[in-house]
Order: sequence, then structure tokens, then C-alpha cells
Amino acid sequence: MADDHTHVQDFFTARAADWDRRFPDDGPAFDTAVVALGLRPGDAVLDAGCGTGRAMPALRAAVGPGGTVLGADLTAAMLETAARAGRGHDGLLLQADAARLPLRAGTLDAVFAAGLISHLTRPGPDLAELARVVRPGGLLALFHPIGRAALAARHGRRITDGDLRAEANLRPLLARSGWTLRSYVDEEARFLALAERTA
Repeated sequence: MADDHTHVQDFFTARAADWDRRFPDDGPAFDTAVVALGLRPGDAVLDAGCGTGRAMPALRAAVGPGGTVLGADLTAAMLETAARAGRGHDGLLLQADAARLPLRAGTLDAVFAAGLISHLTRPGPDLAELARVVRPGGLLALFHPIGRAALAARHGRRITDGDLRAEANLRPLLARSGWTLRSYVDEEARFLALAERTA
């Protein structure tokens, strides 16, 4: 597992400084996905695998000044870029593994996770860890600013039957991990799966 984490950290450390400049047009897609999460003023939300914190301003706007926004990422360089961009003003930035969160059970109302699922070492247990920290009825948004086909094409690949984000694979994976898939969108300009924490 440490080797997998090292690979992820190496990948993102090398790209952290330029990350936001590489994807300058993603902001509206993040904003729309946060709106779909349906957060309310005063809610507590985690941006899991927050990277440079691009979702954090929208998350802060959704929960208001009385809410709690946490941004957790494994890679220090991404968090440093987030802090330089001022995103630490929108919430608390934490260096933490989404598979072992330093949070009590049931303390959050929601988790937002952009691009996270493809970097999880053990998707089932890791999604169960996200479920652990969310109250029953709380929500999970698995998001990417482009759809599965567009993302595969960007990397010179094709979508395979084993893609975890395919609805047929994601629905049972979430169900085994404490979530119920409520809606699923996979289109050219957006991937967004919304799930509810089961009781």
C-alpha cells in the first residue's frame, strides 16, 4: 500500500504547481457539482482528495460562515498550492489519507470527492471509510469535470468494462461500502455520482 501511496504522491507532487493552470476552465463544473450536493448553511463537508482546493470556495459558499469545510489530501505539494491560492481561507487544509481520516464517526454531512475514486488503493474499504465519517442520510459526490469517455481519450485510452466509475460497477461497490447511489450522470462535460449514506 505504501508503494501505491508513494506513486500517487510522486504523480501529484510533480504536477502541483501547474495544476490549476492546466485546467483553467473547470471552475463552473465544480460549482455546479457542489450545488447538486445540496449542502445547507451550517453543514460540515469534507473535500476528500482536495488537491489544490478548487472546490473549497464553492463548498464554503454553500455551508456559509457557520459551516465547516475541510480539505484533505495526501500530497503536501498540492496543499501548499491550495494555500498559496488562498483556499485555506475557505476551510481547513489537512494532509491526510482518505483511507484513514482523522475524524470521528458520523461527524460530517457530506463528502465531495473530485477525481478521487481512480486513485483509491482499496476502493471498497476506502469508500467505507468515507461512509464512516458521514452521518446516516449524508451525501457523497463523486465528481470529475469531464466524463469517463473524455477522460479516457485525454489519457489515450478506451473505457473498459472494469472501469469503477461505470454505473454497473459503481452502484454495487457503493452499496457494499455503506452508500446508496441516488443519481448518476456521465456526459462529455461532467461525471457526477451522488450517493446517500445508508443507516
